[in-house]
Amino acid sequence: MKGRQVVLGHLFGQEAAALMEDGQLVDLLVATDAVSSLAPGAICRAEADRFMKGQGGIFLRLPDGQTGYLRDRKGVSEGKPLLVQVAGVADDGKAVPLTTRLIFRGRHALVTPGKPGVNVSRQIRIEDRRDELEALGQEALGPRDYGLILRSASEGADDQDITDELAELVELADGVCAETSGKPELLLDAPTPWEQAWMDWAEPVPDAIEEGEDSFERCGVLEAVDSLLAAQIALPGGGDAYIETTRALVAVDVNTGNDTSIAAGLKVNIALARELPRQLALRGLGGQIVVDFAPMPKRDRATLDQVLGAAFRNAGAETTLVGWTAMGLYELNRKRDRVPLARLATASGEA
Repeated sequence: MKGRQVVLGHLFGQEAAALMEDGQLVDLLVATDAVSSLAPGAICRAEADRFMKGQGGIFLRLPDGQTGYLRDRKGVSEGKPLLVQVAGVADDGKAVPLTTRLIFRGRHALVTPGKPGVNVSRQIRIEDRRDELEALGQEALGPRDYGLILRSASEGADDQDITDELAELVELADGVCAETSGKPELLLDAPTPWEQAWMDWAEPVPDAIEEGEDSFERCGVLEAVDSLLAAQIALPGGGDAYIETTRALVAVDVNTGNDTSIAAGLKVNIALARELPRQLALRGLGGQIVVDFAPMPKRDRATLDQVLGAAFRNAGAETTLVGWTAMGLYELNRKRDRVPLARLATASGEA
């Protein structure tokens, strides 16, 4: 189907949501109940456990006997409770990454306690509307030392809808931020895939919203997921690439296929560079990533660097493009913001 579709359904026995554009899967959200009780975005009261000497971080005790890790221990004392938010995904047997910078998400706004100031999305360029939204934010916050970010979805939204949501978010933040004493406890669960789809995919307005038991099959989501669970991906021009994971890193190997022309290496490498952000996001892969690009002249590396920079500029998850190694491999580091798709499939017994 042409256009933008939001598809609500189930995958691996869990609630899931998919965003399709012109028949291509561009985003996928799957509930992680089968592998973790704390999804990214969940807010907990934790208890400081022990400092990591020489590393600057501290381990924290979380609900259900889980262990978390906080990199910035400034102002944290051992044995004391503190509020934290799950900041990413941990591999099996590792501590859950945490942050003390809480964010309360809504469709039109984000509330950030302890980070005062009202900011309006740069995508909203009409100055009068920016001023109106800033005034709504200031009124909603009152004397609190909270911060507020008005999202792009607020540009065309009704002021009353924005005001109502801001009141709910501020009240929620007040309640959670008051829970500063007691044993480790989950205070606010992460949004479900359907809730997150409503918050993040409402703008631009989708051409269709598909629901039902067969929605994923009917809209081509299941076929796309099957492709994501395979290591090989086909690239334009006849080349291909393999994306494979180890405990230490994600390895990507790029091949030219049957193309034996002089520019074959650069062409297939550019194709992979443009596709890589989508593949990593949909597969839920992060951490250290090493790419073995197809052979090409060293003089073409500058061109590929530009393509990679443009591809990852608006890729969502925080990504650091480290660069080329002495062996001619390319390194990057991507934040682990989702549970790997293959891990969810394995947990469900469908892998």
